[in-house]
Amino acid sequence: MKKYNFNAGPSILPREVIENTAKQILDFNGSGLSLAEISHRAKDFQPVVDEAVALIKELLNVPEGYSVLFLGGGASLEFCMVPYNFLVKKAAYLNTGTWAKKAMKEAKLFGEVVEVASSADANYTYIPKGWTCPTDVDYLHITTNNTIYGTEIRKEPEVPVRLIGDMSSDIFSRPVDVAKYDCIYAGAQKNLSMAGVTVVIVKDDALGKAPREIPTMLNYQTHVDKGSMFNTPPVVPIYCALETLRWIKKSGGVEAMDKRAHERADLLYAEIDRNKLFRGTVAEEDRSLMNICFVMNDEYAELEKPFFEYATSQGMVGIKGHRSVGGFRASCYNAMSVEGVQALVKCMKDFEAQH
Repeated sequence: MKKYNFNAGPSILPREVIENTAKQILDFNGSGLSLAEISHRAKDFQPVVDEAVALIKELLNVPEGYSVLFLGGGASLEFCMVPYNFLVKKAAYLNTGTWAKKAMKEAKLFGEVVEVASSADANYTYIPKGWTCPTDVDYLHITTNNTIYGTEIRKEPEVPVRLIGDMSSDIFSRPVDVAKYDCIYAGAQKNLSMAGVTVVIVKDDALGKAPREIPTMLNYQTHVDKGSMFNTPPVVPIYCALETLRWIKKSGGVEAMDKRAHERADLLYAEIDRNKLFRGTVAEEDRSLMNICFVMNDEYAELEKPFFEYATSQGMVGIKGHRSVGGFRASCYNAMSVEGVQALVKCMKDFEAQH
């Protein structure tokens, strides 16, 4: 039976990316050594980093004056590194979910934090509207996609300050106006690579302004100066990211990924809205294209477990919703095929017919 991977992260990768990475793990570039055992200083590996950086800049139209870094520690470490490097006196945060809240918590260790708006009052089921951003903050931090709750910001807010974006779960799924940001960061294990590497895009002239001594490893300038080679980088995840970037380019770039995302989401949301057993969990205008969340309608609540078991038996993997939301979550990252979504829709229709 064919399996469809709807896990929220670590998540689906294109099959050719997995196969090509596996080949290099067995024998990297015909060297007789595994990619998993070579030195990051090996002459054959620097071109991997160089090509990956070049592709990121090409695919996202990154302007001059930005550096691309490959770091460890996941987006969770960036919650700390961002204020360490960019917060001078005060920062603004838009609270749209668990990860935004965690980022705010870390920032409060370094200066004043203004919460410009929050959707916590409705369990983060919408993106706040009508808020204003103070003009005297060092930056506004946004989390563009909320994996747990299924909401997404798909266009940069118009604000009078520089942006910092956590794009861990929707980077490379749509065009981004990078010029509006001082920093974009993304844990790669949702839409770019296997777990173990974080991509950071940082504006060079925004660094060096924080009024504090920054530990060497937590200073972005350290990694800019050394081209992500200050310490041993995660070699295999970086190579896997390179293969994914090649696949994105070959598939038509972020514009094509955006089109695919809309096609998948339109199919699944249409079925959620049509099917009498299910309902969506977030405001329609804020629905994520990456993480599609839904629950059983109240009168069919007792069918939640049977549907999960049925869908699993039909090859749907990882559709259980986060514990804070319940129900179901179909994560439709770049590598998810339309065929996979069609298979899930068929499960929903067949289950409805049975009940």
